[in-house]
Amino acid sequence: MLKAAGSFVRSSWISLLLAAAILAGAGIGRSWPAAAETLGGQIDRTLLALVGLLFFGVRLEAVAQAWRQLRVLGWILLANYLVVPFIGYAIASAVLAPHPLFVVGLTIYFMSPCTDWFLGFTRLARGNVGLGTALIPVNMAVQLLLYPVYLQLFTRSPVQVEAGIIGDTLLHWFFVPLAVAVLAHYALRLALGTPRFDRLLHRADQAIPWVIALLVAEIFAANIAVILEHRTVFAWALLAVFLFFVATFLLGEGIGRLARLAYPEHALLTMSLAARNAPLMLAVTMAALPGQPLVHAALVIGMLVEFPHLTALQRILLCQRRRAHASGTLPVHP
Repeated sequence: MLKAAGSFVRSSWISLLLAAAILAGAGIGRSWPAAAETLGGQIDRTLLALVGLLFFGVRLEAVAQAWRQLRVLGWILLANYLVVPFIGYAIASAVLAPHPLFVVGLTIYFMSPCTDWFLGFTRLARGNVGLGTALIPVNMAVQLLLYPVYLQLFTRSPVQVEAGIIGDTLLHWFFVPLAVAVLAHYALRLALGTPRFDRLLHRADQAIPWVIALLVAEIFAANIAVILEHRTVFAWALLAVFLFFVATFLLGEGIGRLARLAYPEHALLTMSLAARNAPLMLAVTMAALPGQPLVHAALVIGMLVEFPHLTALQRILLCQRRRAHASGTLPVHP
């Protein structure tokens, strides 16, 4: 029994780490507001550190070969921008019809694919991180350009998003971390030599779950008060988010089989459909729709539920990978 328990802990340590981060963040947010505010103020820095680590660890030759996988990129983009927003709006409006501001907030959350931490969970699930990196600038630009279009389409609320927001976001969240990480990658490779540099890359990979856990704790600490304040609608919002995650998982499974995707691309597709860009959309929405705390709260609720889902999804994908590798029914790349 002890051996089995030890095996479970070893195979589940990342899930347990993230669960502990959720509980710790929520506890701090509830019991120590000053500490929670301090943690919340570090979210952007931690997010940049995560993005930088991910870029540092990506083998750029894989990114350079992304043009060879335009078919996979096409499936991901079509699903995320033509199918998922309509699924999200249908679920939000059906479950939360008496609460239109929550419908608006959840629709904004559902329509925006993640541009940062989905790569961390893709890496944990042994997905195609190189190809996922190529998605980051595309996702950032497209979702900001489509933000006013979707808001007009789904909420009848025209919103102007200035071109400067798009440029600043791409610079801050993609080009600067990418440039720093690439320079560090090649400088350290030359300075350390291949064997020592490979060990450094391995340690950077090992650090990623801990940085994700820190980010989770910060987000929960900063936002648990919002959840408690709107707890009467919380259960319905949770149900809507749960149904959305089920729908996107089934969509990913269907597309994966239809397009005959190899496991790494299947895992990337599944994570990109599940993970949403709540931090960026929260910032844009607070600027575009000020004085709407219920809309903002809905975005926070979606973000808080997302991490347990991505943790569970990572384990489901790894189980699929083991079964596919054993049966030989699905191509698996190392």
